[in-house]
Amino acid sequence: MTSGTAHGAEHVDAVVVGSGFGGAVAAYRLAEAGLSVVVLERGRAYAPGSFPRSPAQMGRAFWDPAENLYGMFDVWSFRDCDSLVASGLGGGSLIYANVLLRKDEDTFVHEEALPGGGYECWPVTRADLDPHYDAVERMIGVTPYPFDRPAYSSTLKTGAMRDAAAELGLDWRLPPLAISFAPSPGAEPGLGLPVVDPEYGSMHGVLRRTCRLCGECDIGCNDGAKNSLDHTYLAAARHRGADLRTLHEVKGFRPRLDCGHGHGYAVDYVRHDPAGPERRTRGTITCDRLVLAAGTLGTSYLLLKNRANFPGLSGTLGTRFSGNGDILSFLLRARDRSRTLPVSASHGPVITSAIRLADGEGGRGAYIEEGGYPGFVDWLVEGADVRGELGRVARFALDRLRALAGHDTNMSAEIAALLGPGDLSGSSLPLLGMGRDVPDGLLRLRNERLDVVWTAETSEEYVDRVRATMRRIGHVLGAEYADSPAWHRDRTITVHPLGGAPMGRHPGEGVCDAYGEVFGFPGLYVADGAAMPGPVGANPSLTIAALADRMCTRLLEAGPPVLPAGVVGGDTACDRTEGPAVLGGPGASGGRTSLSFVEEMRGFLAPGLTDPRKLDGMPEGGRFAFRLTITADNAARFLAEAEHPARAEGWIDAAMCGGRRPIERGWFNLFAPGDRADAREMRYRLQFTDDAGRPRTLVGWKDVRPGPPTRVWPDTTTLLVRLLDGRVAEDADDTAPVLAAGKLHVLPSDLARMLTTFRTTGPDGAGTLARFGRFFLGELWEVYRPRHGS
Repeated sequence: MTSGTAHGAEHVDAVVVGSGFGGAVAAYRLAEAGLSVVVLERGRAYAPGSFPRSPAQMGRAFWDPAENLYGMFDVWSFRDCDSLVASGLGGGSLIYANVLLRKDEDTFVHEEALPGGGYECWPVTRADLDPHYDAVERMIGVTPYPFDRPAYSSTLKTGAMRDAAAELGLDWRLPPLAISFAPSPGAEPGLGLPVVDPEYGSMHGVLRRTCRLCGECDIGCNDGAKNSLDHTYLAAARHRGADLRTLHEVKGFRPRLDCGHGHGYAVDYVRHDPAGPERRTRGTITCDRLVLAAGTLGTSYLLLKNRANFPGLSGTLGTRFSGNGDILSFLLRARDRSRTLPVSASHGPVITSAIRLADGEGGRGAYIEEGGYPGFVDWLVEGADVRGELGRVARFALDRLRALAGHDTNMSAEIAALLGPGDLSGSSLPLLGMGRDVPDGLLRLRNERLDVVWTAETSEEYVDRVRATMRRIGHVLGAEYADSPAWHRDRTITVHPLGGAPMGRHPGEGVCDAYGEVFGFPGLYVADGAAMPGPVGANPSLTIAALADRMCTRLLEAGPPVLPAGVVGGDTACDRTEGPAVLGGPGASGGRTSLSFVEEMRGFLAPGLTDPRKLDGMPEGGRFAFRLTITADNAARFLAEAEHPARAEGWIDAAMCGGRRPIERGWFNLFAPGDRADAREMRYRLQFTDDAGRPRTLVGWKDVRPGPPTRVWPDTTTLLVRLLDGRVAEDADDTAPVLAAGKLHVLPSDLARMLTTFRTTGPDGAGTLARFGRFFLGELWEVYRPRHGS
């Protein structure tokens, strides 16, 4: 379902770059809605039975096209950290450990100060995501490990974690896993049973079987028991008409102003041919909507590399990087009194259970999960046990000398002793920690390659908490604690890189909005871990997928996007015809229009006063003023949402703050719901730094409530304000120290000037101004209209 453009190139409704948790969800939702969708995935497709296992296969299982390697493991190594990500149809779902936990409600933090400076702010809530969590869980199919069933109750590592948690009073649980333990939903679980295909069929045409507890989840499930994205979302997307193209690697993209379509993006790619680099081909495809879902590192790299094509892209690009608190450690030689305590890490899925450390007095929250690995790794572990191996070899030699002297021809017992009891592998357990580390890393380009500037020092408190808990677990199990080898070299290893194109409430805070749409570039979306403004804490896959599902709901409601006039860097600059009334609200066709105006207010603040209503007279040295540019980047959304949020930029001027100071971050709400159904509030929140470097927050509100029409002017032009110490989150206003309080006013001359500052940018400026005017007057009528009995 593709079409030609005016220049004959291929054109589709949507291109999705990458097929991981964000890309797969987007491909399915958009194809289901009837859009033409092309997925460009750089890696291969892997059917059950095709994942590498032999040494020769594993040696070719890495991604480096320059060396003619097209495997699924992609290892990135930076100065201070290493990261392992996936390349293949299904992205990270091919090699992740199946855990689909929801982000804890209390970790959707709002302007939480970070140890190294700055803040972490999530512009979405758990309530926003819960319906989308539900949808993703239904589609993928999740279930906790059936530890209560006979075939699974002998999983020793699960029991060891449960018992250790019980003794330490820790919160232990069986998290939802994307694994088929039963042949169909609701059926009895069993090992190696044929899995029934869903209604949308099979991606690979190969029989899938339920989990055999082989511990091979992280190197690709050859049974197909893992409900990876190729078996779920991508199979359903293909069934709905999505075109899934493997070995297609995106190299560049840019806005497109084409006379035939008038909007969208052009995407350049390379088509790899494993037969040889010389057989690669290049191509370009154009689209109305472009979804970037190449993974945190891939998407951030593409945006940084193509930044020149996107003038005005947020300066936060490359910021808020974190490793989701990933920590790997090992518990070795567990013992119960004087005997070896078997835990059998190679029996079961990689992860079956988790211990949750809540946010709070103990520090930033975390999860600790037991790890597993394939059975053949047990041989490697035993081979690395030099201490035990030398002893067994010496005993074997001595026993053989005695047997020869006594003419004993049976060597069975000696060989068994030489192999040993497998104590090290059978009694050792990897532990995986993840949680809320400090997202203060920076992604950048150095010599045209991606680079990470990040240190674990600011996360030291978090790391110490997790490692201390791991040591306590080890102590209960009688095991030796060992950090990963990388930790001894002051390096961090993460399989959950996040950030780089963070979401925010405005371009000063993020690259994209809370729905993943890039500020200033309608139709361009970030739908993977790059959009995270901080660590998820729990395993991030489910949250990435839920955010992508939420993104698609908004994308489909908004209709086709239109690039703002004046965007450069596209294929063709040509005259465009604006469409009719495209901003009538959600679901309207066409692009979006922004609305802005300038407001000035003057008044006084009284130092030490906490209630602005008690201001009496003009305090000495208390003059205060501000000049703000209020901008609604999407006027239709601004008018439709209950809080009517917009961003505020400009300056404040106050002697007590050192004179004129720039607003670093500011928000404005027009006619937000008040404390009663017929009341409204105009809210202001302005954050800045005084001349001594101290953070300050000015909060203000205009109290608009029913009364005689004569109240309209004072209510809408009088702002009650409080000056708070610090960079204060909205839910902390009542507890933050109040430095001053007072009142500001709009003078008639300021109002006349403000009316000349209204500006729009986009395809329907006049209509937008008319709708704004009707909204403003309509709200005033609702508040001040005559009421029966009054």
